[in-house]
Amino acid sequence: MFKQLFGNRKKRSNVFQDKTIGSTEGEDLVSSLNENESRLRAIFNGCSDVIFRSFQIRGQQNAFIVYIAGLVDEKQLEESLLKPLMLGDSTESSDSNPELLSFLRNRLITNSQLIQSSRFQIIEQEILRGSVAICIEEQMEALLVGIQGGNIRSVEQPSTENTVRGPRDSFTEILRTNTSLIRRKVRSSRLKIEMLTIGEITQTEVAIAYMKGITNESTLKEIRSRIQNIQIDVVLESGYIEQLIEEKSYSPFPQFLVTERPDYLVAGLLQGQVAIIVDGSPFAISAPMTFWGFLQAGEDYYERVLYANLIRLIRLSFAMIALLLPSLYVALTTFHQQMIPTNLLLSIASAREGVPFPALVEALMMEATFEGLREAGVRLPKQVGQAVSIVGGLVVGQAAVQAGIVSAPMVIVVSLTGIASFTIPRYNFSLAFRILRFPLILLAGMFGLYGISVGLMLILVHLCCLKSFGVPYLFPTAPVSLQGLKDSLFRAPLWTLYLHPQPTGKEKGSG
Repeated sequence: MFKQLFGNRKKRSNVFQDKTIGSTEGEDLVSSLNENESRLRAIFNGCSDVIFRSFQIRGQQNAFIVYIAGLVDEKQLEESLLKPLMLGDSTESSDSNPELLSFLRNRLITNSQLIQSSRFQIIEQEILRGSVAICIEEQMEALLVGIQGGNIRSVEQPSTENTVRGPRDSFTEILRTNTSLIRRKVRSSRLKIEMLTIGEITQTEVAIAYMKGITNESTLKEIRSRIQNIQIDVVLESGYIEQLIEEKSYSPFPQFLVTERPDYLVAGLLQGQVAIIVDGSPFAISAPMTFWGFLQAGEDYYERVLYANLIRLIRLSFAMIALLLPSLYVALTTFHQQMIPTNLLLSIASAREGVPFPALVEALMMEATFEGLREAGVRLPKQVGQAVSIVGGLVVGQAAVQAGIVSAPMVIVVSLTGIASFTIPRYNFSLAFRILRFPLILLAGMFGLYGISVGLMLILVHLCCLKSFGVPYLFPTAPVSLQGLKDSLFRAPLWTLYLHPQPTGKEKGSG
């Protein structure tokens, strides 16, 4: 099933024009209006939302329009298209075949989005994108007028990326709305936005945005090439594009920034990133990204430098707690009791008295339970999801302690670990810590601190080898870049920061 949907990921030119402009019989309009209408009705057979409307152009020329209800602004269709075409002085119009379409384009139709085509497949695709097709008797070309509209979600506050200080707008599911939000923040012709069409069935529009003169040309060329070579039938969200063009699909660490906030995306563009915006998705992605970029938030630049650096330090410390605290607890209580202060060791021993499971099994049980409660809170309706996750955690934890299944210190450790994971600003980055926590717990339960050390070394080696479109994942710390260190773990004052990175070779901005 999935192979049929997604197809092969090998090279293929997917741009719509490459397949639809052909010369096979029956692709072009003919002079007979009835035959053209019959062909379009056959194309849209069974599509109850496709509307056909016949009329006469100022009482002289027979014509009909085709559009999809819900994708077209019907009020604008009536006011700016049908009324000028149907009403008015018939002596002004010309029924001469060569001049009629020119007269309509130049005198009657005022919409700026207007193209002319004779191909049925192009007409079909434009109708599916929300255009209105106008077919006229004895005319072998149709006019395609862009009057997109219907019920769409307005620009609202971000729902998944809360902000203390900063802009409150977020992306929507409409591609042109999203590109306009970016344009409002970058009023420069150096901001380039290229359009591609991906998906054999869905024909999804994808925009590639970058800053000319700032973005590294080789990075841009590589991203553009990978997107163009995608072979897939369905693209419903930006996550499809992310998974198909990333370099290391099996790495737990993400290589793309995923955001619904235009200011985050613009900040990345100004540092040399390439943004990918998918029609139908309120989440844009951008690359290349680095380890330190995922630990940064927009408020780091909106607040004063002392507060921003304090928050970054707290964020990094809690990220390490989210990764290591359960495994350290298991290792110390199982193999290295001598490293625990005596009073604390006695408290832990008394709390663990009667618990039937070793610390390793206890930690895995509680971590799995906490992850299940967190997932349940996400999937349940918003009104009850948070209450279930919080109350469920308290009730289950307290009941498990009273029943003697787990110890109270383990509940405290797992709770602190869960709280620490929420301090990571990027959800997809926090998933990496949640995944790696379990193998570290297993290594700690089998080999103690030595196992944790080996696990951390393997993670560090993987991070050193990982690249995001040619940019080392640990840049600017490995390799070291003095300029980049001004905005990595800590942030220098704004007046000392570069406006945008000047990449040389493999050293590019980290975001």
